[in-house]
Amino acid sequence: MLTRRALLKAAAGFGLATFGFTGYALGVEPWTHRIVRYRPRLPAWPQDLNLKIALVADVHACEPWMDLERIDQIVADTNKLRPDLVLLLGDYMAHHRFVSRSIPAPEWANALARLKAPLGVHAILGNHDWWDDQDAMIRGKGPVRARRALEAAGIPVYENDAKRLRKDGRSFWLAGLGDQLALRVREGAWPRHRTRIRGVDDLSGTMAQIHDDAPLLLMAHEPDIFPRVSKRVALTVAGHTHGGQVAVAGFTPIVPSRFGSRYARGHIVEGDRHLIVSAGLGCSGAPIRFGVPPEIALVELGGANA
Repeated sequence: MLTRRALLKAAAGFGLATFGFTGYALGVEPWTHRIVRYRPRLPAWPQDLNLKIALVADVHACEPWMDLERIDQIVADTNKLRPDLVLLLGDYMAHHRFVSRSIPAPEWANALARLKAPLGVHAILGNHDWWDDQDAMIRGKGPVRARRALEAAGIPVYENDAKRLRKDGRSFWLAGLGDQLALRVREGAWPRHRTRIRGVDDLSGTMAQIHDDAPLLLMAHEPDIFPRVSKRVALTVAGHTHGGQVAVAGFTPIVPSRFGSRYARGHIVEGDRHLIVSAGLGCSGAPIRFGVPPEIALVELGGANA
């Protein structure tokens, strides 16, 4: 029989557990980051082409959650990995109600410009980088202020672009897509208007720029493009999902993807096609993380790293 005392104890225990979860999810996990390593064997990547790639995704620069001091620490920890290549996977801007101060784009871009890699630092944009720029929303096109800040800091931005790079005398391609959720387009007249999301991504146009059989890496902010990516691409890398931000016993209740948790985070293999989704560093919607620590991902390709 359930007594009043037992009921009170159960209620107290639930309250403590809820308080503990909230305190950890708000006050501990979002403030740290870890290094996650991947060593995939890729059918379309030569085993004698060794490459270390650092993935920095979803910074969401803002105070107090991702201030310049914390970005500096992320940069320092990434540089300690001594990557050949650093890929910035979009969403540098922050848009949630708990931001006490937005960090101007030139400030976080100059901080990220201190990243070091022999083959350079390369960036794409995310949906929040577009949504932050109301002028771009009105124009229906970029360049957005995040792109201008990155390029002013010396970091090239890829929007449906491809570039040929070389490592140890071997060539490979790096391509980056425009964002798939870039534009919020309002259709119809008030009060029956609706907002439609339109991307600026062009996968076929990007692939058309690849003119030889050198291996290809593809950057995409949202992983939802992956079902359309051919096996010609050795590896697709993405961010955006934050791993769902909350995971309990491996279950992610909310993932910002039309595929649910299929591409939430980690190394996903479908047929001969490979995708790595970083859980990223910042927060979106609410500044909480539970079971999905912020991360810098290091991807090591080639036989010496496999």
